[in-house]
Amino acid sequence: MQLICHRSFYFCTLMLEKKALFTPGLLKWFANHLRPMPWKGIKNPYFIWLSEIILQQTRVEQGLPYYEHFIEQYPTVFDLAKAPEDAIMKSWEGLGYYSRARNLHTAAKQIVTEHNGVFPNTHEEILKLKGVGPYTAAAIASFAFDLPHAVVDGNVYRVLSRYFGIDTPIDSGEGKRLFNSLALTLLDKKQPAAYNQAIMDFGATQCTPKRPKCNTCPFTDQCSAKLEKRITELPVKSKKIIKKNRFFNYLVLYVGEQVLLHKRSAKDIWANLYEFPLLETEALLDRSAIDDSRLDWLGSVNNQDKTLGNSAEFWKVSKPFQQTLTHQKITARFWEYRIETIDFDKNLGFLLAQKDKLPTFAFPKIIDWYFGDNSLYLY
Repeated sequence: MQLICHRSFYFCTLMLEKKALFTPGLLKWFANHLRPMPWKGIKNPYFIWLSEIILQQTRVEQGLPYYEHFIEQYPTVFDLAKAPEDAIMKSWEGLGYYSRARNLHTAAKQIVTEHNGVFPNTHEEILKLKGVGPYTAAAIASFAFDLPHAVVDGNVYRVLSRYFGIDTPIDSGEGKRLFNSLALTLLDKKQPAAYNQAIMDFGATQCTPKRPKCNTCPFTDQCSAKLEKRITELPVKSKKIIKKNRFFNYLVLYVGEQVLLHKRSAKDIWANLYEFPLLETEALLDRSAIDDSRLDWLGSVNNQDKTLGNSAEFWKVSKPFQQTLTHQKITARFWEYRIETIDFDKNLGFLLAQKDKLPTFAFPKIIDWYFGDNSLYLY
């Protein structure tokens, strides 16, 4: 407890007493509050890894069907490694944070090529896998191999900051070092898997972000946040997320029974997902502005003048759709046109897809909402 026992002898003694009560109390609570999940209690590191990647930034209820799909569709790391990227992205569709899927695929290939398909069994080697950070490495190491590494995620930050009354910002370098040190000190080295699962479950079901169940909490008499009436103040974050507003005008261009798609490849949101040709502007365009912009876009894509653009027949326009991401808010509208023919550069990520094959492509959620909406109308 050296990192936080520095204010006074009384404070240090109090911290040591609280520490002595915490781990046994947590494990006792865990024994009476088991949450059965298909990935709990297993020692298959591949399945544990899948569950941990899927549950990053994702609620258990949302992630469970994806986990079940992945272990059925890709029962071994070899199956995952050899699967086409588009298939992986389609399996991930709707879960968000798509870099997780890309990293999952890359890491599977790492395991196959660098470890002959055998999942690495040390914390250091696990940490080298693409997309695996300190939390995920500690979780896999403890759950699969019973190695003494403490997990530190949002649940852990919240539980420890409230119980010990720590107001050091969790998103600061000092805070991360402090909480990592404290978590390792509290870890039960003889049963690290049980301890790690216990503190995560405690944060997820008992010491929740809002409306924690303090009345039934086993630490209600020791919790600093409860005693000092600071529950809503802890944990502390120093940085406030500022969301950027972006406006997407999608051109849905039908060429007979086909529609033009584009695969996103830039270092931006939704990389490697499919979308329609996009005009990003400072605000959503109206009919006259979209007509002018559409003509320019078609002319440039066909490497010719606006003749082909003039042949595009306006059909429908959608209502605006909005999707909120961690750092961005996307507002999109979809403009449908019929066009006789179009030439495009496949090297730029464009392709024509049959309308009945669209469900096989992985799209951002906002485009899925557009597909599912029936309120298209003439402008």
